[in-house]
Amino acid sequence: MKIVVAVKQVPERDGVVRVDASGRGVDESDVAWTMNEPDAYALEEALQLKERGLASGDAGGEVVVVSAGPERVVSTLREALAKGADRAVHVVVESLEERDTLDVARLLVSAIEGEKADLVLTGLQSDDLGAGQTGVVMAELMGIPHATLVLGVEAVDGGIKVKRELEDGWFQHVEMKLPALLTVQSGGNKLRYATLMGIKRAKTKETKEASGAAAGVRKDEVVRVVAPSRAKSIEMLTGSVDEIAKKIAEKIGK
Repeated sequence: MKIVVAVKQVPERDGVVRVDASGRGVDESDVAWTMNEPDAYALEEALQLKERGLASGDAGGEVVVVSAGPERVVSTLREALAKGADRAVHVVVESLEERDTLDVARLLVSAIEGEKADLVLTGLQSDDLGAGQTGVVMAELMGIPHATLVLGVEAVDGGIKVKRELEDGWFQHVEMKLPALLTVQSGGNKLRYATLMGIKRAKTKETKEASGAAAGVRKDEVVRVVAPSRAKSIEMLTGSVDEIAKKIAEKIGK
């Protein structure tokens, strides 16, 4: 079985992010980049499936990681290879800023369609935009079934069985035929670190480049990007105990 994992490179969570001069994007001149955390959980799920034998034991059984972006994306692909992925595909595009979700999904699908994957995994959403749409759109473009909010995967006769996280502590177990696409929820597994041996082995693993198509016409538009406000204010509540309690309840309910 072949598992393809789509990962995105995003700014580090604890890094300082500044709005660029246009006011419609992020100044990338001093940004530190890392693997999108939900995608890291998707990669971990793929690696564990491989270790349990779901992605091995037959001809072509492997984990392939794919990412779209400029040259800096290679560092994230190497991290995935160091953790245990077998091969990497770099979809070379100068920037993803001018592309909407549909355009990015088309890029990724075009890069992996020749892989004939049995299972495609992505993170539930990205840490930077948080749209949670790319994986679902990829499944639609590929014409395969999908499941979201996945916390676990196991092999069953004729396909896989996935555990989905629902609301209020409820879970759903769904059996699916392959090929299929899953968007993986964070927290389902404990993320592994790249070992020294894994880092050394990553240098010998294949990283293939795929040319990205020209950006299409966006269906949406980024009007303005602003940093979150950190303003603080204090309001003293006066009156009887009942009056103050009522005012607090009103403010909490807003």
